[in-house]
Amino acid sequence: MQILKSVHFKIISLFVVIFVLAGCKIVSTLVLVPKAEPLKSDVVFYLTLPDQSTLFQKQNVSLLFSENSNSPSIIEIDENKTFQQIDGFGYTLTGGSASLINNLSSPHKENLLKELFLRDSTHIGVSYLRISLGASDLSNSPYTYDDMPDGKTDVSLNNFNIERERTDLIPILKQIILLYPEIKIMASPWTAPTWMKTNNSFVGGQLKPECYSVYANYFVKYIRAMEAEGIVIDAITPQNEPLHDGNNPSMYMPALEQASFIKNHLGPAFESAGIKTKIIIYDHNADKTEYPIAILNDSKARKYIDGSAFHLYGGNIEQLSTVHNAHPDKAIYFTEQWVGGPGNFAGDLQWHVNNLIIGAARNWSRTVLEWNLAADASYRPHTNGGCTNCLGALTISSSTEFTRNVAYYIIAHASKFVRPGSIRIESTNMGKLQNVAFKTPEGKKVLIVLNSSDATQSFAIKFGSKYVASSLNAGAVGTYVW
Repeated sequence: MQILKSVHFKIISLFVVIFVLAGCKIVSTLVLVPKAEPLKSDVVFYLTLPDQSTLFQKQNVSLLFSENSNSPSIIEIDENKTFQQIDGFGYTLTGGSASLINNLSSPHKENLLKELFLRDSTHIGVSYLRISLGASDLSNSPYTYDDMPDGKTDVSLNNFNIERERTDLIPILKQIILLYPEIKIMASPWTAPTWMKTNNSFVGGQLKPECYSVYANYFVKYIRAMEAEGIVIDAITPQNEPLHDGNNPSMYMPALEQASFIKNHLGPAFESAGIKTKIIIYDHNADKTEYPIAILNDSKARKYIDGSAFHLYGGNIEQLSTVHNAHPDKAIYFTEQWVGGPGNFAGDLQWHVNNLIIGAARNWSRTVLEWNLAADASYRPHTNGGCTNCLGALTISSSTEFTRNVAYYIIAHASKFVRPGSIRIESTNMGKLQNVAFKTPEGKKVLIVLNSSDATQSFAIKFGSKYVASSLNAGAVGTYVW
């Protein structure tokens, strides 16, 4: 028995010695491989790769300006040639998005909102939001702020209230404003109250002519009600997708009707009430440029209008410049583009960065907004007849779990560095290296580059008389800041 105890002791002692030696070896290894020191660099470089192995990560590489370059591909930046001012980059905070975020547990909700809206070295700094004025098709059900029983009307708007938004949207907006008080918010209605419409339905129909003034006052009441909550509505559009009357909710509003509504009712109502909220027209696809141009050609309507808003489910992004060229004193906004679930990360990244972050900005847009901020794993909530496969920038699967999807990274590449007040500046757009450049209010230069080819591309960035060399893998996106 004593021999067994002795053998047992020796075996235990041997394990202890091996464990200690192994421990010493591990410690020694950790000491011999210290954390890499940041390399000296003139340029900050954030990268996203299409295989998702790198997702908007700062790269520890040395990008130093030099006097010469041997690269045949040179992106030249000219800060003296300037274009439009930027209002911001962000998302549509649908009612469904607000509900999902608000139902996160407190620490997860707080951390997510900080990640999205704080402006510092570790967050993406979203600076612009679009919300629905009433329900959108990504709400649980259709509603407005003055719903009445069938056969009843409320021309005095005595029934008007925004109580429906006190559960989720207003609390989330208040938290966002605490994090970033300068956030700009655009509001768009999907429909007027049904009793104001020709078909008394949430889907389709038109605004009754006798309700134009009432509907204008509806907007005034909404802006005042949100203002009372400490929420400033920077801009409105009179109707989301006015030529699409099959959504739930939706309302058809052709150009001549929108012009009449603005010049005879909405504009004068805002003026009389002292409301400074911008009126932005159209809010639909780029293929129907005649719609905003027709309204802007009406001098009586035009004086109330700040600019035109676009989506890209039809047409091409260069058509935004058609409207700009027709009325260069009026602003251009890009306000919505979806990612269809389940999505193709590489393809969606390339298409959206090329057409929206780069394309919309190079065609005079002051904003780029993705649709939408959040959905659950089944692309809900949505109305009956609403979008059934809209992939959010976030997928929120429980009160503690969410994942970041492609739209998150698309916007992050611009929102973190191209702050409101930045100016787009000239950059050489070349071949498969699509790009756009900006100068920030602090004087920093920001260049966003997409390699849309199927091979790695090496290139140089020229600024002034100096060059810095870089390369991007096929399908990769890089943001460069100096």
